[in-house]
Amino acid sequence: MKAYQASLLNALILILLGVWAYLVSDNPSFTAFIPVAFGLALLVINPGLKKERKLASHIAVVLTILVSFGLIKPLVAAIGRDDSMAIVRVVVMMLSSLLAIYYFVRSFIDVRRARDNFPKR
Repeated sequence: MKAYQASLLNALILILLGVWAYLVSDNPSFTAFIPVAFGLALLVINPGLKKERKLASHIAVVLTILVSFGLIKPLVAAIGRDDSMAIVRVVVMMLSSLLAIYYFVRSFIDVRRARDNFPKR
């Protein structure tokens, strides 16, 4: 899997599960749309990732890291409420974000190796 594919998958998961969380909540809160906003931002950036644009890659990885850390509080809250479906949703969003980060780091390493192996003039 390439980084742009992992990021696209992560964006779709963030959007779908964020909307689902809002729709099934007993007390719907607009904070459920925070992952949706990150997912939409990642969707907008995805064409730049596919073209291997450096700035798009760095922005996407920063957004992905931010959403990963931002999901910690909702996970703790879902555990405190003993809401198993919320726990599953948040864990899936966190895992997809961590998977995307893994592929970003791997692509950064591959680019650096290719650059280091390129003969200098």
